[in-house]
Amino acid sequence: MDHSASPSPPRRTLRVVLLGLAILGPAALLFVMRRPLMMSAPMCAAGRWHGCFDTFNGVVLMTLVALPPALLVAWLLARRRRAAGVARAWRTSLAEVGVVHGTVPFVWLTMMPGAGAGVVPGRVSLVPLRDLATMGPLGIIGNLLVFAALGFFAPLRFAALASPARILALGAGCSVLVEVAQYVLRLDRVSSVDDVLVNAVGALLAGLASRRWWRTPAPVPAPEPASASASASASASAPEREPAG
Repeated sequence: MDHSASPSPPRRTLRVVLLGLAILGPAALLFVMRRPLMMSAPMCAAGRWHGCFDTFNGVVLMTLVALPPALLVAWLLARRRRAAGVARAWRTSLAEVGVVHGTVPFVWLTMMPGAGAGVVPGRVSLVPLRDLATMGPLGIIGNLLVFAALGFFAPLRFAALASPARILALGAGCSVLVEVAQYVLRLDRVSSVDDVLVNAVGALLAGLASRRWWRTPAPVPAPEPASASASASASASAPEREPAG
């Protein structure tokens, strides 16, 4: 019996489950945060900077609003790549859009200036694990999510990053750039080494979550063709003929 078509139902079920989670996840988040988000909705609808793009609720609201256009862009990119005969068009397109849509809002939040921006000098905390106690659970979760989308989608898009060590280095490097920018721009934020550590760990955990899609199996040597092996064995077994005369 031919069992070649047996894996299709599980794959189809997995796709349905992932699609359902992709729909229910933002819907559940929107339901839980509906009240704070609605406080920023009038400001965002009016296009006002203050009260929308300079608040956490406003940035989250605009991120959710931008989700359907982001999916549309991914679909257009995938359609164009499929027409050009590019392999893995959907995965590449979703990875590109996911990196941007999932990373830019969090970086925007980390770069929001405090009340004393431009007045208070930059502060640095270089002692590892000293600031973890002051972060709290929400602070730790927020720092884990800053570069989670980057760690999840970057190895799907760039084969050179398909390694846990490289994903960790990517998250740490991007976090260092953000912390340096906070210090140089005097945003009234503490540039902490713990932020770098937690951001890098978040990128690594997200990269491990997508590992099944970007890891490459070990190459299997191709079997030698039967005709070639048979001719080689026949030539080796045949006796050498002496020249006549």
